[in-house]
Amino acid sequence: MKACVLYSGGKDSSLMAVILSRLGYDVDLVTVNFGVFDSYIPASMSAKSLNFNHVVFHMDQSILEEAVKIIMNDGFPNNGIKYLHEEVLEAISSKYEIIADGTRRDDRTPKINKDQIKSLEDRHNIQYVNLDSFGYKMINSLVSKLFELSYEKRCLAVSCYYRKAWHSQIVQYEGRRVLSPPASSLNCMHCKMSKTGRCGFSSETTVWRERQTVVLLLKL
Repeated sequence: MKACVLYSGGKDSSLMAVILSRLGYDVDLVTVNFGVFDSYIPASMSAKSLNFNHVVFHMDQSILEEAVKIIMNDGFPNNGIKYLHEEVLEAISSKYEIIADGTRRDDRTPKINKDQIKSLEDRHNIQYVNLDSFGYKMINSLVSKLFELSYEKRCLAVSCYYRKAWHSQIVQYEGRRVLSPPASSLNCMHCKMSKTGRCGFSSETTVWRERQTVVLLLKL
């Protein structure tokens, strides 16, 4: 049976893909793109290293623009990212019978609650699965047994495919483009633009750090 994993290229969604694959499902790794930022490129590299089929799922830029409005009005990204995640789940439900992502027990966003999951499954006749029973420590333990990790420098404010998209969109609204990593002493572009002067998930001063990217699946 075909299964879809919403894929950022990171270890959580990679772990979800491996679990489903070893249970016998035919897994597609699906990265959403809104036509603003090429978020699928690093994800496609990770998918290739894991020998999974990678699919770029294109969605209308107006959905991203609505998410940006929510983020700018709130002054922090959580509700905007949650909105994007829900829109993606609704859209992808017409393509796959099983939909999964790498959201964990200790994640705050993007995440849907039990009532939303039941509604999604009932309305679209699908099955939805995530890593909700797994905490951060267990995820790291499993990942260390399955993967070798490489490191790349990436802005904390664009650390998942939703964040990459809306961050790039905000920068476009401001008439600027992020073409290369800024000096580590500079503040995040979104911190400068938000009403609170802070991102909801990153330090104001540390913009770039080493981020784990899956490069090789270890055979057990």
